[in-house]
Amino acid sequence: MLNQKIQDALNEQINAELFSAYLYLSMAQHFEAEGLPGFANWFKIQFKEEQDHATIFMNYINQRGGRVILKAIDAVPTSWESPMDAFKATLEHEQKVTSLINGLYALATEENDYATRDRLAWFVTEQVEEEDNCRVLIDKLRLIGDNGMGLYMLNTELAARTYTVPSPLATAE
Repeated sequence: MLNQKIQDALNEQINAELFSAYLYLSMAQHFEAEGLPGFANWFKIQFKEEQDHATIFMNYINQRGGRVILKAIDAVPTSWESPMDAFKATLEHEQKVTSLINGLYALATEENDYATRDRLAWFVTEQVEEEDNCRVLIDKLRLIGDNGMGLYMLNTELAARTYTVPSPLATAE
């Protein structure tokens, strides 16, 4: 059974994950409107991944006999000046999420909740990947600069990204 402090913190994280999903859906729609469907695809997959992250937390709370409490999701931005600005915002957002996950891990350790800490270990690793993916794309955009052909090529590359079910959901069934 989850203690109240852990349950409340996990419910806050669910809200943060759903905010992330909403943010990335907004970014996807921005890039659709800008005629960059590959960038839109990348963010649509991010949207699905963040929904999955929320689902992993919800499943975990339910498995531990807790109660999921969904809260309102704050409004998100709807436009960005450039792909670089969008990916810099994405990296900044992912760094914030990393901080939230690290805080949850510390709380689980403090509360001697090793099952929760074990579940959070997957998210710690996931956040390293999320931040790295953003940095790689920022580096590519920096190299591209104002080169339209480079942007076209990156758009084509991002269009090839495919969705993969996160392992905690793939094994849950």
